[in-house]
Amino acid sequence: MATGSSWAWKPIARDALLARGYHSCDVVRGKLLLFGGLKSGELKEPPLGDVVAFDPTLLTAATVAPNSGYQRSRHDTAVLADRWLCVVGGWDGAHRVSAVCCWDTEQGQWERWAEGPSNDPPVGLSSHTCTKVSEHELRVVGREGGLRTQRRFASIYTLRVNPATKTYWYKEEESRTASRAGHSAMLLRNAGGYQLMVFGGRDSSDCEVAGRWGKGKIHVESIHAPKLTEQLSRLVGSENGSRQAPKGLRHQSCTVVGPFVVAFGGETLTKGRDTVCNDLYVYDTRCSPPSWFRFPCSDRGQKRVGHRTCLWNDKLYLVGGFGPDGKTPCPEICVLEIP
Repeated sequence: MATGSSWAWKPIARDALLARGYHSCDVVRGKLLLFGGLKSGELKEPPLGDVVAFDPTLLTAATVAPNSGYQRSRHDTAVLADRWLCVVGGWDGAHRVSAVCCWDTEQGQWERWAEGPSNDPPVGLSSHTCTKVSEHELRVVGREGGLRTQRRFASIYTLRVNPATKTYWYKEEESRTASRAGHSAMLLRNAGGYQLMVFGGRDSSDCEVAGRWGKGKIHVESIHAPKLTEQLSRLVGSENGSRQAPKGLRHQSCTVVGPFVVAFGGETLTKGRDTVCNDLYVYDTRCSPPSWFRFPCSDRGQKRVGHRTCLWNDKLYLVGGFGPDGKTPCPEICVLEIP
């Protein structure tokens, strides 16, 4: 068990199918679905295209869809109607793409969705974020670019999706954020409704607003996690953490748990050799203004980059990613323990 001063990642399962980084991980029908990613840190490594299901009750992993022409890494995903795993953009081994494809968990097959008539897509997206706003609307934040060019700012897109017609269409919003890649997005409640905040992916600790919605405009069910919420409340109330925001981090994990946001790992944008991190950050929105708390970890073995965290059944799961050298994939799944 990797211990910090008052928290730990406890390994619960190990399987070679889970050993990957820069993948996606989502809860669909009570299972954690991993899609795509990379098996090594080699630049020429082609991305994976398989779907792996991890059963958190049986603690077993199994391939539910082999590689079938939908390879992606550094993509993002959203789950629609607890049925479709909607894959947005990413690197396909040759290009940054903005296309949308879906794995239909009910039919057990891939679907390549078509562009709608008013589609205004990005040139290409990778290391972006895709946040579900409703069953028909996603918010995408990322630095658009092809193989040779990258914009000096991050664009914000509304992505409309229609599972009935299997179509999608992008619309670029007028607002933008600073240039970011490998950042995180967090959809948070406030007095007026909701706002989408982004952080990381650049050499700063700034949080920026990438969207605002009034009450009744967001149709996303919040996950009930009373035990973990209480544990996080106790953790930030202790004297074990410092009031410090993550700065210059990218490819960290980020999960909203009640009034808290839990971020872990990632790599620093410093020029040092030891760039992969293992710090736990908790963003507390109960106070005004909200505050970050940093909780360090002394175990180098728990350094992670390109990993994912997933909330299910009052537990936060740490899935995959590359270890301390930034090249070796981790085959473990762990759960966050706060005594």
